[in-house]
Amino acid sequence: MAGIMKIIIGIVLGAAAGYAVHRLVGCPTGACPIWNSPFYAALYGGVLGGFLGSSA
Repeated sequence: MAGIMKIIIGIVLGAAAGYAVHRLVGCPTGACPIWNSPFYAALYGGVLGGFLGSSA
């Protein structure tokens, strides 16, 4: 059960970090497919956070 909680926390923190990158850095030219959309930025961050949470 503790392993699943690490993954969930990683997903939530990763999604928040992805959204923060979208808001703070973004993509000024609009050519970035991931950072151009807040949904995709949060999704990408959540996936990476889940991977990191599962390995911790």
